[in-house]
Amino acid sequence: MRCPFCRNSDSRVVDSREVDEGQVIRRRRSCTACGRRFTTVEEAVLAVVKRSGVTEPFSRDKVVVGVRRACQGRPVDEDALQQLAQRVEESIRSGGVAEIPSHEVGLAILGPLRELDEVAYLRFASVYRSFSSVEDFEKEIADLRTAQSTDD
Repeated sequence: MRCPFCRNSDSRVVDSREVDEGQVIRRRRSCTACGRRFTTVEEAVLAVVKRSGVTEPFSRDKVVVGVRRACQGRPVDEDALQQLAQRVEESIRSGGVAEIPSHEVGLAILGPLRELDEVAYLRFASVYRSFSSVEDFEKEIADLRTAQSTDD
């Protein structure tokens, strides 16, 4: 790690701490040349593999944007969207893989969205699962009703 002050490539770790439930490590370092201290942050990169084969870093913001569209006109606030995105990321990271197909990100969104707002869930599922007929909607609504009756 290069010192941001003198650009020396040798530093030693003085202190390490886990942040965000172990997802991030904050390290306090000391430069062996100039003696100044600086902080580094290490985070495991979670990559999403698109259908085209392109890989890009996971983005909570992209999850929020996609879900926000499904929630348009629904009584869902911004905090709930942020919490949903956090749950999705935690769910994906708990799988312990460095790369995940975009399809699995969509699957990870469906569960929490279903709990948040059923209408938004239907909207998202209709696009995500490429509903092509009224029967597709009817089947999904029937599944929602079955799930509600077993929850009661």
